[in-house]
Amino acid sequence: MVKIGDIEVGEFPILLAPMEDVTDPPFRYVCKMFGADVMFTEFISSEGLIRDAEKSVKKLDFDEFERPIGIQIFGHDIDSMVKAAQYAERANPDIIDINYGCPVKKVVAKGAGSGILNDIPKMIKMTAAVVKSVNTPVTIKTRLGYDDEHKEIVDIAERIQDTGIKAITIHGRTRTQKPRIPADWTLIGDVKNNPRMQIPVFGNGDVMDAKSAKYFKDNYGVDGLMIARGVYGNPWIFKEIKTYLETGEIAELPNIDERIRISSIQLEKSVDWKGERRGVLEMRKHWSQYFRGYPNFKPFRMKLMQIETYAEVLELLKEIREFYH
Repeated sequence: MVKIGDIEVGEFPILLAPMEDVTDPPFRYVCKMFGADVMFTEFISSEGLIRDAEKSVKKLDFDEFERPIGIQIFGHDIDSMVKAAQYAERANPDIIDINYGCPVKKVVAKGAGSGILNDIPKMIKMTAAVVKSVNTPVTIKTRLGYDDEHKEIVDIAERIQDTGIKAITIHGRTRTQKPRIPADWTLIGDVKNNPRMQIPVFGNGDVMDAKSAKYFKDNYGVDGLMIARGVYGNPWIFKEIKTYLETGEIAELPNIDERIRISSIQLEKSVDWKGERRGVLEMRKHWSQYFRGYPNFKPFRMKLMQIETYAEVLELLKEIREFYH
């Protein structure tokens, strides 16, 4: 049984990655329905949190159904990160996760996210300060290094483990590599196989389906997998992976009725959490993913991008069901 601190998270846990504008409570809810073992909030700015910025504070919301749940924070200032961790702890999450992996320019430019990989001593100091400031288990998510000349993750993982973190997730790219470059899991495996490592090591990058999940599990020995892009419009992936690992059978793709059922649940949760207008508008980025690959879907997608009320969306989903039956 894999544990993060004292929290049991499964024999081979499948984790939902924190993704800005994707892993909000409505989407996390449907992922949990299909067996996500650990989930994380969208990443939250430490500066926004300690200033009580409404957008940042709202990201602390989660439902008991989602546990175990981690709140992920990012920032460049150690004192602000300590205060943000203490603020986040008051929401009573199971885990506080530090984002050392975000590659977005405006985040990196300030030395936050994967930008801190240019200053490993500060990364270690910040982590130690956060761990010391809270009672909740602290984990980190990071990358292989800043660029190809600085793939230092084996050394970083050893040093950062000594700060008292309870798990590490490693994305198999550097900060400068684009998503189209295949993730390199070799160094993730080297971290896991380092006899000095005593904490769970989770791998992330290019886990897109059940077969890729099994490949990474079998070849690199990690304690679990974290899924990001592979979950877009595909909350079923957690169940598919677990079924394949247990039985070797590939589950059938969900049919139109199932896709409508689950997307409707997410829509309902989105409207409840954000209000009707914002809830409907922010579901727009999910529709194409939920119905990806369906022939002649373009006219429906165009309508879903235009209508603005909950009732209109429900009516259109009925039309979609009838069309594909």
